Amino acid sequence: MAQPIPAPLDPARVLELAQGVVKADRFPYLASIDGDQPRVRPVSPVRTDGFTVYVANLRSYHKTQEIAANPRVELCYLDDHHDQVRITGVAEIVTERPLLQEIWDANPLLRQYLGSIDNPMLIVYRVRPTRVRFMKEWALDYHEVPI
Repeated sequence: MAQPIPAPLDPARVLELAQGVVKADRFPYLASIDGDQPRVRPVSPVRTDGFTVYVANLRSYHKTQEIAANPRVELCYLDDHHDQVRITGVAEIVTERPLLQEIWDANPLLRQYLGSIDNPMLIVYRVRPTRVRFMKEWALDYHEVPI
């Protein structure tokens, strides 16, 4: 079977293309480390600012322990054309009340599920990107995205 030949990619469009993939995928995958075992699961970001991604979590979830032990994570986004964005970063707990309130107000599911922004089970992680890469469908060649 012949390997597909990807169309040439204009480097000036990498940022725009990467942003499009992030916007298109509502359920990216979050990878974390559990001791020496990688773990991956779909998440539903509650906010995205550029390539900084906010993910709500419950304290009782196992990924809470994983991120506390090792906050280095990676998010993988995939669109319907199989274009991919990988955001490598560091997860930190959001503590700024005005930001938490904005996220709370913008997410009816959080309100319905947790009842109150002061619910002690609620954690919101901010994944600060340290590296962002874009890959066109099956190109097997990542392009660095400016952050």
